Amino acid sequence: MTTKLFGERVERREDGRLLTGAGRFTDDLAHDAAQAAFVRSDFAHARICDIDVSGALDVAGVLGVYTYDDLQGGFAERLPLLIPHRDLKSPRTQYALARNEVCYAGEVVAMVVARDRYIAEDAAQAIRIEYEPLPVVVDLEQAVAVGSPLTHSDAADNVAAHVSEMKGDVDGVLGSAPHVFKWRFRPERSASMPMEGRAVFARYDSGQDTIEVYDSTQAPTGIRAGLAELFELDWDRVHVIAPDVGGGFGVKVMQFYPEEVLVPWASRQLGMPVKWTEDRREHFIGSNQERGQIHDVRVGVDAEGRILTLDVRFLHDTGAYCPYGLIVPIITAAQLPGPYRLANYRYSFWSVFTNTVPVSPYRGAGRPQAVFVMERVIERVAHELGLDSLEVRRRNFIQPDQFPYDVGVSWQDGGPTVYDSGDYPGGFQLLLDSLGLDGARQQQAEARAEGRLVGLGVGCYVEGTGIGPYEGATIAILPDGTVSAATGLSTQGQGHETIFAQIVADELGVPLERISVTTGDTRRIGFGVGTFASRSAVVAGHAMLRAARSLREQTAKLASTTLEVAVEDLVFEAGAVHVRGVPEKSVPLGRLTLVSNPLRYAYGRDARFAAELAQRAYAKADRPLPEGSRPGLSALEYYSPAAGVFGFGMHAALVEVDRRTCNLKILRYVIVHDCGRIINPLIVDGQVLGGLAQGIGGAFYERIHYSPEGQIQNASFMDFLIPYATEIPPVELHHLETPSPRNELGVKGVGEAGTIPVPAVIANGLSDALGVPIDHVPLSPEELFQILHREPA
Repeated sequence: MTTKLFGERVERREDGRLLTGAGRFTDDLAHDAAQAAFVRSDFAHARICDIDVSGALDVAGVLGVYTYDDLQGGFAERLPLLIPHRDLKSPRTQYALARNEVCYAGEVVAMVVARDRYIAEDAAQAIRIEYEPLPVVVDLEQAVAVGSPLTHSDAADNVAAHVSEMKGDVDGVLGSAPHVFKWRFRPERSASMPMEGRAVFARYDSGQDTIEVYDSTQAPTGIRAGLAELFELDWDRVHVIAPDVGGGFGVKVMQFYPEEVLVPWASRQLGMPVKWTEDRREHFIGSNQERGQIHDVRVGVDAEGRILTLDVRFLHDTGAYCPYGLIVPIITAAQLPGPYRLANYRYSFWSVFTNTVPVSPYRGAGRPQAVFVMERVIERVAHELGLDSLEVRRRNFIQPDQFPYDVGVSWQDGGPTVYDSGDYPGGFQLLLDSLGLDGARQQQAEARAEGRLVGLGVGCYVEGTGIGPYEGATIAILPDGTVSAATGLSTQGQGHETIFAQIVADELGVPLERISVTTGDTRRIGFGVGTFASRSAVVAGHAMLRAARSLREQTAKLASTTLEVAVEDLVFEAGAVHVRGVPEKSVPLGRLTLVSNPLRYAYGRDARFAAELAQRAYAKADRPLPEGSRPGLSALEYYSPAAGVFGFGMHAALVEVDRRTCNLKILRYVIVHDCGRIINPLIVDGQVLGGLAQGIGGAFYERIHYSPEGQIQNASFMDFLIPYATEIPPVELHHLETPSPRNELGVKGVGEAGTIPVPAVIANGLSDALGVPIDHVPLSPEELFQILHREPA
């Protein structure tokens, strides 16, 4: 095998079609299908007294109007709780159509299906709903106060769960620590904004009793499993395909949203294809959000800034429902220590219901909050003790010889949080060397002498990646010598078609252009988990490696017989199998596929060869298909990791605040990143840089504002700000590679890494520039104006 693409900067194969408008998204399909529209609650909390759909039924072109009373069987039950947890005392998920109470503004109450979307929207406007408004709670602290309004009128309180874990003797060390500090930090609610909204197209076949669903989802296999249960169908009668998906960021991994249930259901009810595509307003009020937490921290340190103990109590806003259970606050709690040694650590969190859009993971999934809190603690400790915060970090880093390192609390999968590998001091030194610390501080000093507000911000993080339970891959060699590979997870810009092809090419010695990769199609591979949690390269990548090796073994045995040489003497190269040292003695992979498939009929030139093979076998009184073999060359393999793997990184930024406009300008940005062995540095660069852009939005713009009545005040791009491309600075990006000992490729995940530390880095830079503590994100020019006029800079 001479192909060696692992580690090379191979250009993404997907880019050609995506950049030229040739991508195939769910909304590109079936323009003649019936179209759905949804009526959503205008109230954040109300009892449904009456729904009058007669006006909608009178609209010409309307095919169906549905409310909760039309649902039957499993469709009338609450939607699934995706990740149960023993501490969830009050798990709540919503109905596909609100039953008798709405608990957030935007909750789906009724559905209209019509000949086109225009008619459906007009008919939806004709539905009359009588509500009895109920008390609303939006503020987290109010929600846990005695006598608070209830998010759900039949609940005892608003607490979904209370979870606490401890390592060491937190209280004892707090009592003896030389210095103890208390602070509050508040990461505020935000939301992802993929270019493509959610979309579903469903086609039910009554003759075959099958349903085919195209869904802009990150987890098509999960959608298939859930729909099969709801429709009471065998899994092989439900096909879910995720075509090109225009961004996910976690918001499309939720299973199910109401629309994902209702569109297929309506297709069966009406006996015709039905489609729905989310508009931007619907995305703001109907797609899950994240980030909102309040942290109260007590930290005990010595005179040198070494952290002796850390006690964190926080409230987590889960919105009106908790479809993802406790996954986000558990990740926050487990990842809050970051790259720092904490001999004594306790967390306690309360997951709290509010009358707001439900919460599920959004790129970073609880980690940006954790890093913001921990990095602000480091900065505040250094400030209080008169120390250099960079040196405080060095004194607290986990050292390379301490791996594997047990954080001492549970990971999201229920096992312990144990870091597998890393070099945090080395990565940090590379960051400072790349930044040119002395030069950066000189630049800052010169700017301040001119009256400019320039600050240096640093942030460090650890990212748990590569979680299970498993992924699968199937690979086949086709008669023309091309290789077809498929995996059950979907893709939303991660470059899966490229990196998986690189793995296969190296194992089979096939040119990259001769390999096709299919993702997100349950017709190709029906079992899988999904694309989230920076897991695809680790878990699906290893499934692809195993399938390629299994296929190579099959092919080598067949080639050994065909070429009459030992398996050890074979070389896979250029789409053929060669005899080592005798390159002219070879057999193409496609020919071996034919050899594996003896035929009775010569229906073509290649088939004639296969038929001859069968005849030769019979002439020798042999079996044309040897015992234990099967026709064709293909393999299906699965990979299930025993534990996750942990990447890490350090970011530094030199930032400036304009005194007049209070706009933020990032003068320099440097990243040092480690994700184990890198399959494709070009794709890793893109993932990290794209994550940085999203992180800048989370640091300075992208806050969801709710009124006390539970109404989103900035549910459009007129008011919800996202960064322009011109606001993304040039970036100096450096990679370390500390291979994971937990998998054969030595890889770790990377998809969320670029986003995670950015709010902390920007906040630290702004705090340094303005000379005031920053205790919440996202910030805004308006808030910086208030800070400048409240505190001396």
